[in-house]
Amino acid sequence: MRELILLRHAHAEPASTGQADLDRPLSAVGLAEAEAAGKWLKDNNLQPDCVLCSPARRTRETLEAVVGVTGFFEHKLEDKVYDATPGTLIGLVDDRNDVERLMIVGHNPGLERLVALLNTGETSDYRGMPPAGIAVLQFPKEASIEPGVASLNAFWWP
Repeated sequence: MRELILLRHAHAEPASTGQADLDRPLSAVGLAEAEAAGKWLKDNNLQPDCVLCSPARRTRETLEAVVGVTGFFEHKLEDKVYDATPGTLIGLVDDRNDVERLMIVGHNPGLERLVALLNTGETSDYRGMPPAGIAVLQFPKEASIEPGVASLNAFWWP
């Protein structure tokens, strides 16, 4: 079986005047949420083999806080994760079919819709993924990544 861990960035500061969305940092609450997410991942032995992270500052800071708790793991900034549709995210997962436990650190609505699509087969069935929320999906190792292929094994939020 393969696992896909989806981590939404923690709470971020609102954009200040003239600040690009990509440059929004985590808030103090967000930093605590990200550390709690790292603790949950560590406590549940969910160390990813590879991480794809959006280049947005809030996702990078979320990942840094998680790594501060869990210890280092291979990660890569992936521009396609920012503002991604479920189809784009599926393509990224397909591109890494050799990775047994892949984690994506990204944004809504793409992540919450991907959870719904892979689990139920419909993106209209999403229920929301709160800041620093984690969804753990499992699917057969040789399965094509397509609607309804995965089971949702865990869903956590701070």
